[in-house]
Amino acid sequence: QVDVVESGGGLVQPGGSLTLSCIDSGPRFEIYTMTWYRQAPGKPREFVAEISSRGAIDYLDSVKGRFTISRDNGKKTVFLQMDSLRPEDTAVYYCTRNRQIWGQGTQVTVSS
Repeated sequence: QVDVVESGGGLVQPGGSLTLSCIDSGPRFEIYTMTWYRQAPGKPREFVAEISSRGAIDYLDSVKGRFTISRDNGKKTVFLQMDSLRPEDTAVYYCTRNRQIWGQGTQVTVSS
């Protein structure tokens, strides 16, 4: 069974930073597109950032310039570096392998 497991969430003040990690237990991690989504209370899940097997990257407009997605194929891990965090970034952040295998999510709360 293939799993992806997120970690790194927490409580941070506005303007602060967090780095989320997602470890993939399945084989051939390097061929898959890895994507971060988030879901705030009462809102639908939304796309945040994506990195393809070739390193092509895309971001939600509101996080461009603040968030950075990267991957380490040797460690089968994808990262989401989040800087200049805002209260509206508060959500449960999910990692997905090829938009088929989903993790349980990690809570990010931005509040003073």
